[in-house]
Amino acid sequence: MKKLIIINGKIIFPDRIEENMAVICEGKNIAKILPMSKLQLSETDHIIDAKNNYVSPGFIDIHTHGGGGHDYMDGTVEAFLGAAETHAKFGTTALLPTTLASTTDELLKIFPVYKTAAVQNKKGSKFLGLHLEGPYFAYNQRGAQDPKYLRNPEPKEYNRVLEASDDIVRWSLAPELDGALEFGKVLRSKHILPCIAHTDAIYEQVEKAYDAGFTHMTHLYSAMSSVTRRNAYRYAGAVEAAYLIDDMTVEIIADGVHLPKPLLQFVYKFKGSDKIALCTDSMRGAGMPDGESILGSLKNGQKVIIEDGVAKLMDRSAFAGSVATTNRLVRTMVNIAEVPLTDAVKMMTLTPARIIRINDKKGSIQEGKDADLIIFDNHIDVFTTISEGNVIYSK
Repeated sequence: MKKLIIINGKIIFPDRIEENMAVICEGKNIAKILPMSKLQLSETDHIIDAKNNYVSPGFIDIHTHGGGGHDYMDGTVEAFLGAAETHAKFGTTALLPTTLASTTDELLKIFPVYKTAAVQNKKGSKFLGLHLEGPYFAYNQRGAQDPKYLRNPEPKEYNRVLEASDDIVRWSLAPELDGALEFGKVLRSKHILPCIAHTDAIYEQVEKAYDAGFTHMTHLYSAMSSVTRRNAYRYAGAVEAAYLIDDMTVEIIADGVHLPKPLLQFVYKFKGSDKIALCTDSMRGAGMPDGESILGSLKNGQKVIIEDGVAKLMDRSAFAGSVATTNRLVRTMVNIAEVPLTDAVKMMTLTPARIIRINDKKGSIQEGKDADLIIFDNHIDVFTTISEGNVIYSK
């Protein structure tokens, strides 16, 4: 079997960086990790010289709506493949295509398209399954979600969706809605991760949700309740619950816009790299120039404006998803939040892998795991992206 070997790399492990190392890949897997001094090469080996740059596990984005001018809600194979190929250029080796609040019929049309795209996807980030975001959200925390699609979870509706697809990995919703906790238990019974999102819940409601299986928070701080007053009494919100519930995992949009430096540092200090996943929450504008764009499908989406490194509603009253790429998230955590590179990378690799329960094969450079690897420099600019032993991007 022909080997792919990365030489002269600074290998990023979850707790350290080792220099002058080689990673040997056979087929889809990492076979060996050796010091350069112990490496023996043959003429048939495919050699990639890292030139003393970093060799990292591939980035895993568990919340992205698109990129490169494509949105998964477009409902076309072209959109799925185009977005995946765009994100591969920035170091994403695997991702969860994410939907928006919509009609059930529109959502159902996505499922067969996803299956077809997953089979055809050879040049882009690997699809790990689907993340359904909405439509079960609190109106006051809708953010850029179209309010006309918001509603409470009803068994007749969500069972129809669950029966239509076996590719759903996570589903984000507001746990305080009528029927939400029962729905969360249904999701858990099907090994789907129920996530807290776009919520006005107070701490006590989040605590009940956690007990029902809602163990992860979607884009912490964004579209989420904090300390509030009800009938003169003060209550802790969902944000506070994220910190008070020790084992609650969270994801953050670390583009430097959605969360400023103090909040990035705050969440890192109190949750730590083992409980935080970085996510892009990127819309079709990721990897595209500034200007007008569309959030959601080309047919039913909302017009937005991309400026200042983020997408905004046209009236600029709220953000409309990010235009971040995964390498930008890592760069932000290192340069702005002043987090060690190993922890920044862990939040983009091993932690998201653990959250969606694929850390047995992805998320770290380890013998036997999938050969998902990237090479980047001190600026986190990506030169090479390898997915399951195949080079899918080379600068």
